[in-house]
Amino acid sequence: PLFMAGGWFTRTHLPKRLTEAGGPNWTVLEPMGCDPAVHDLTVTQARRSAAKSLILAAHGSSRSTVPSDIARHLAHRITTETAIPTEAAFIDQTPQLAQCSNHDLAAACLPYFAASLGHVSDDIPAALTEAGFLGSLLPAVGLAPEIPAIIARAILAGVPVCAQTCRWQV
Repeated sequence: PLFMAGGWFTRTHLPKRLTEAGGPNWTVLEPMGCDPAVHDLTVTQARRSAAKSLILAAHGSSRSTVPSDIARHLAHRITTETAIPTEAAFIDQTPQLAQCSNHDLAAACLPYFAASLGHVSDDIPAALTEAGFLGSLLPAVGLAPEIPAIIARAILAGVPVCAQTCRWQV
């Protein structure tokens, strides 16, 4: 799935719908955002941003911490590997993007999203404006030119979606 994290939709809803559609033997693969190659790419994008601080914007969930586990893991990796202080902030969970503070013109926001649709084009800019964010909004991770090759390798690897806990918990 072109999702950036696992959760109810990828673990429960999608397999159920595939079975109902006559595909009981289909394997739902791990979401794109769970792929370690996407994580490495995200760290590289953060480094290339030359930001002095970074917000990693992700969807999150009001029902489970599973969708935020990857974003928190990556924020930690970015901080550790690039020395750019990075915080994960979310649309549907705390800490929310609209509550981010202390980010000046040298800051950047990197959307951990597969595409540049409603959340990236509308919700994230609105939340950053509400927060008084003065930095730059970077393109969504999923728009990087490396993504198609990463997806192709993931399809060939055939790693199934995780069944229970997220392996990227911090």
